[in-house]
Amino acid sequence: MPDPRIMMRHVRKTRDLAVLVLLDLSQSTNDRVAGQTHTVLELTRAACALLADAIQKVGDPFAIHGFCSDGRHDVHYWRFKDFDQPYDDLAKARLAGMQGQLSTRMGAAIRHATAALARRPQRRRLLLVVTDGEPADVDVRDPSYLRQDARKAVEAAARQGVQTFCLSLDPRADDYVSRIFGGRHYRVIDRVERLPETLPMLYAALTR
Repeated sequence: MPDPRIMMRHVRKTRDLAVLVLLDLSQSTNDRVAGQTHTVLELTRAACALLADAIQKVGDPFAIHGFCSDGRHDVHYWRFKDFDQPYDDLAKARLAGMQGQLSTRMGAAIRHATAALARRPQRRRLLLVVTDGEPADVDVRDPSYLRQDARKAVEAAARQGVQTFCLSLDPRADDYVSRIFGGRHYRVIDRVERLPETLPMLYAALTR
């Protein structure tokens, strides 16, 4: 007789995740990285292409959106690739054509992205924000106002079941980004040129 002290358990492992990558496309992304020939925007574009290829192979539903702003009543929001759209040549052309301009009203963009994610049927919903600076806009003089607005947007997202994580390209971001997203929900890249390799690795770690 075999040893009866053997226990078996059936565990069903399935990925039930939707992710939205939200890109800061403000004017500062046109700046060249120190010591490099590439701009922040060019590195962001390359990182998104690598990430999209990786997510597509895994099979997770994903979207890539971007934002900038010119005051409270003029927030620009682009959908380069949406959940119900394939990652094909058209989506790649949209990514290739994205431009950096204007300012960074982050709270409004997070609320818009949260609304898109909240409609997804997946159990886990991840909002991954990629930015090179703190929230700012032409009609706001007090920088703490837009920081608080972004923090409130992150808190509202959590109440709707959306997990928010920030990847910051600002080496001085630790102080303000931790207040907006929480101590465990952000990462700061000191070397922006490593963004294309860091973004897919971060996604793998967050969705493990």
